[in-house]
Amino acid sequence: MLEKDLMILKKLLLTLFIGLLSIHLIGCSSIVTDGSFSPDKQANTQENNTEYKRMEVELVHPSDGDTISVNYKGNRESVRFLLVDTPETSHPRLGEQPYGKEAKEFTRKLVENARKIELEFDIGPQRDKYGRLLAYVYVDGKMIQEELLKNGLARVAYIYPPNTRYVDQFRAIQKEAQQKGIGIWEIENYAQEDGFHPEIIDSKEKETSQADEDCLIKGNIGKEKIYHTPDSPWYEKTKAEMMFCTEEEAVKAGFRPAKP
Repeated sequence: MLEKDLMILKKLLLTLFIGLLSIHLIGCSSIVTDGSFSPDKQANTQENNTEYKRMEVELVHPSDGDTISVNYKGNRESVRFLLVDTPETSHPRLGEQPYGKEAKEFTRKLVENARKIELEFDIGPQRDKYGRLLAYVYVDGKMIQEELLKNGLARVAYIYPPNTRYVDQFRAIQKEAQQKGIGIWEIENYAQEDGFHPEIIDSKEKETSQADEDCLIKGNIGKEKIYHTPDSPWYEKTKAEMMFCTEEEAVKAGFRPAKP
């Protein structure tokens, strides 16, 4: 009888042990599959919440559209804006380029009117070959690089990995300015991958000037619209209010020929 009771007791203990083990395994499984405890998810969360450190500086003076001078860690430093390029205003070789003054004035107003100026560095070198600091520059929370690109006063340039944190969003902003045709994008092919090309503008101006020289028919607007060819008796005395290259153009514009 005693032996039989022991067998029953052993079975009960074995059943109880198996039940406790199952509960333990189920609990462990729920912990492992819960994403909130995943190391990968914790790493992603930390990455997404990263706030890149900014250093507040004091303005000394604006230098150019893409360069300013500041007091940084007790020293006067020149700061070159990362990933953008504006036309020159006083380059020893390139001289003054179109839209250079506009870019310089735009940056000047931003930094001189700012209550707070901050620098943000990328993960790569913090200085260029000239010893200038390389940084993203903020005025009262707004990044100057983005403002220049929005207004068509800078192009995306000097892309040297790993200093490329904002290059994609800069390119997106530049594309919008190009589509609007504002600033440096008003003249086709002035801003290119290798820099700015004032000769494009000079060439277009020469073409326009040459066209004006070839258009000799004077249009005068008085009580009525009259055009004078070089053969007209009153040609020299006529003050041109419009110029035409052909008599057909003048007629289409509503002018009649002068009487002999």
